[in-house]
Amino acid sequence: MKKIGIIGLGLIGGSIAKCLREKTDYDIVAMSRSEQPLIDAEKNGDISKYSLNDINIFKDCDIVFVCTSVDKIPAYVERLIPVIKKNCIITDVGSTKEVIYNEMLKFGDINFIGGHPMAGSEKTGYRSAKAHLFENAYYILTPNKNINESMLKFMLGIVRTLGAIPLVLDPSYHDHTVAAISHVPHIIAAALVNTVKDLDGDDHYMHALAAGGFKDITRIASSSPEVWASICEDNRDKILSVLSRLKENITSAEEMISKGSSLYDFFDRAREYRNTFNSRKSAVSHYEIGVDITDKPGAIAVIAVILSHNNINIKNIGIVNSRDYSEGVLQIIFNEKEDMEKAISILKSMNYKVFDK
Repeated sequence: MKKIGIIGLGLIGGSIAKCLREKTDYDIVAMSRSEQPLIDAEKNGDISKYSLNDINIFKDCDIVFVCTSVDKIPAYVERLIPVIKKNCIITDVGSTKEVIYNEMLKFGDINFIGGHPMAGSEKTGYRSAKAHLFENAYYILTPNKNINESMLKFMLGIVRTLGAIPLVLDPSYHDHTVAAISHVPHIIAAALVNTVKDLDGDDHYMHALAAGGFKDITRIASSSPEVWASICEDNRDKILSVLSRLKENITSAEEMISKGSSLYDFFDRAREYRNTFNSRKSAVSHYEIGVDITDKPGAIAVIAVILSHNNINIKNIGIVNSRDYSEGVLQIIFNEKEDMEKAISILKSMNYKVFDK
């Protein structure tokens, strides 16, 4: 039986424990800075044993997930090294990879595979953890030079068991990418919220009206300040580079508005690129449609049954919560183009309004 160790039983660590407990027979042990999540996890059967401070709990593990903020990862790895088996894999779940990768090189011949599951929530802690958190999410891996083929294969298998889509990337390229698509958007969301807070009057109309689309696009501003302060510190150079380009775009828009020039091209260029996000050009192709449905009991179930009855495999299905400019309240994602085309044909024949995205 494989033995899995988890350090940090919050949202990510807790979700890993829940999923692996549900889908495998692995023995799972954990350590966390607070005891209550450990007590709850043991009571729920998500872990078999825990410790607050004794690192020896991981001595027989085949893999240890370090699910802490990025600044704390090296210290935990240093404590693990004299305890774990020689062939034990150490992995993390941090949102930055290059600094951690270089830090791990200082420890010599350890089996480290950097990991970044691109899934999460503005909610934190073990009580927010869920077994399906990683389903259909990209999970980036950045293995160090000591990782052999069998170790990487084992880690890829773990990621797929979690329901995620593994991608192996260079750590520097990873950090540049997530700075643009994740880290800077968190900064922007926080800046937008702080701006509205600063501008809101005594009547608090801005606060009241922000409950719509504004609340949706700034949802990530509710994420953990501790986690994101650490991420921004760790990925400083890449974030500054992206912010510099962002400022150029904002300055350009500001100048056009000041001169009374049309922003049509500015918006059109963004619209065209945004509409390719679910296209065949992505690193892992998938195909998406939107379907207009009314909000009534069983509406989603009816469509799911129709597609299932016609042997159409759905990769993901869910409600689009922001309806400001979306085409179709129900989002359906397929792995295969043929499944998408067949679904469109069938749903249109049944008078559903379908949008090929």
